[in-house]
Amino acid sequence: MITCGIEIKSNEIILCLLSKQDGLFQIADCRQVRHTLNHPNDCESVRKFQLILKKLFEDYKVTRAVIKERPTKGKFAGSAIGFKIEAAIQLIDTIQVDLFSGATVKDILKKHPMPIPFKATGLRAFQEGAFTVGYVALCEE
Repeated sequence: MITCGIEIKSNEIILCLLSKQDGLFQIADCRQVRHTLNHPNDCESVRKFQLILKKLFEDYKVTRAVIKERPTKGKFAGSAIGFKIEAAIQLIDTIQVDLFSGATVKDILKKHPMPIPFKATGLRAFQEGAFTVGYVALCEE
């Protein structure tokens, strides 16, 4: 079972594919770890964005997507486009989609600290948020 950690930033999503087998975490390669919704007010563009993600999830046999939740108000509030992206992902009917708040992520990391530093994963620096939310989701299983 592959889990996809997702971080939404503005009109872009960042992905990290992870799995856990016999207590060991595996990071799967992904053909494209960034996807952008260029025209968020165009219905066809949103559908195409959703279809691209659905196809990616099918190709990599992703069963669960975990989104790093953004606050709805305050200094770090998510944008309207970000919430539209979140909804498009949640409406993909072939996978389970969960949202993890920052507080939940911190609580789980206290119980299950990462076994290696992020730099040792071989992932790009911009993938750290997506990796972290995917990691904590797998720790909860």
